[in-house]
Amino acid sequence: MNALSYDSHRLRELAGEIIINVRELSSLGWTPATSSNFSRRLDDRHAAITVSGRDKGRLNEADIMVVDFDGKAMGSDHRPSAETLLHTQLYRRFPEIGCVLHTHSPNQTIASRLYAGAGHVHLEGYELLKAFAGNTTHEMAIDVPVFANTQDMPTLAAQVDALLDRQCLWGYLIDGHGLYAWGRDMAEARRHLEAFEFLFHCELELRKLHTA
Repeated sequence: MNALSYDSHRLRELAGEIIINVRELSSLGWTPATSSNFSRRLDDRHAAITVSGRDKGRLNEADIMVVDFDGKAMGSDHRPSAETLLHTQLYRRFPEIGCVLHTHSPNQTIASRLYAGAGHVHLEGYELLKAFAGNTTHEMAIDVPVFANTQDMPTLAAQVDALLDRQCLWGYLIDGHGLYAWGRDMAEARRHLEAFEFLFHCELELRKLHTA
């Protein structure tokens, strides 16, 4: 597939959206150093994703590139994030997913370390569980998976796929790493991301109180 097989006008629109939203997330301290990566579905074969190694608080249009759903760069010599497959597997599997956000806030990273042994963070009874698409009540519980960190992205992607076969997810943690969250568009993905951030903060504060 050649570099002209996607809509360049659509790419510019999505790049602008990514840049604005990621700058806001960076201002919250959720993308330290050059960490984190962000993407939007471009069409049914391509995604727009942040270039590897960029300061996410200072992105410009040249820092957003196109990859196909195999993670191959399209029309660019830039290198996409090493974790590109974790984005594209979601786009390939779920046609309704339009945005994937990966951040490294302190709450997300600490929660990933504390709950790695359990393999998940259990969230139950919170009103904000209604922020997740399809949920209509606080009278429910979800387990947010915590995967072991690895540089072997195909293996991690396969582990995520296996879990997606068994349960509905809006996001997951990677031990010592951060959070992946997604949605139908940027607004929904951010809602999920912010809900996870709040809920992890609550769980961490409760843990302090219980151990005091």
